[in-house]
Amino acid sequence: MFEYHIVLSLHVKKLFYFYTMSLSIIYEDDVLLVCNKPAGLMVEPDRNNFPNLLQVVRSYLKEMTGEKSPYVQHLHRLDRPTSGIVLFTKKKECLRNLSEQFAQRQVSKYYMALTSNAPANRLGVLEDWHRKEKKKAVLVSEGTAFAEKAKLEYAIMPYENYFLWNIQLHTGKYHQIRAQLANLGCSILGDSLYGSKEIFHLNAIALHAAKLIIQHPVTQQQITFEADCNFKL
Repeated sequence: MFEYHIVLSLHVKKLFYFYTMSLSIIYEDDVLLVCNKPAGLMVEPDRNNFPNLLQVVRSYLKEMTGEKSPYVQHLHRLDRPTSGIVLFTKKKECLRNLSEQFAQRQVSKYYMALTSNAPANRLGVLEDWHRKEKKKAVLVSEGTAFAEKAKLEYAIMPYENYFLWNIQLHTGKYHQIRAQLANLGCSILGDSLYGSKEIFHLNAIALHAAKLIIQHPVTQQQITFEADCNFKL
């Protein structure tokens, strides 16, 4: 993993702020760039102009290539309080191939999470009907308007005084893991939006995108990316 440190300016309400940010690069070639996003950082810009990973990656590429406006685009997002793998492409001509892999569920996505509680079944599959309502996901009965199927597999083991979940995500719905675990009475540590009463870290929940498997758009070879997870309690 390569660590890149950069100083960026932030303009909010006519004031300029300067901050130093680290970019953890897991993998990079002529086409792909894969980062380990820290919790608390958004992937893409919002209307408030807060710091975001896309901004940091673009600044890194400007410095590395000397180009004023290098092309780079993320293929998926992580929630702001979630850490882990985010995939970017540096070639516009590869965007369609990679986007279709995600759309057709040809990629494999694995997460890790910590909870205070665990269900009786420590190995299983969760299948629910999911619907986004404003800024929260809800699980509803089959046949509910605008509901979509949400599925994940999990395996649980003890971790200090908590439970460590290894999760394979089969569908990538809004807040899916957070909502499905909370529905079992197992809210992710720090996730107050879905019922957690415990603080994890500032602007962070104990959810980490640990592994991503895709087909390289140029070589057509399967390639696996992994981001180390260190849940410091």
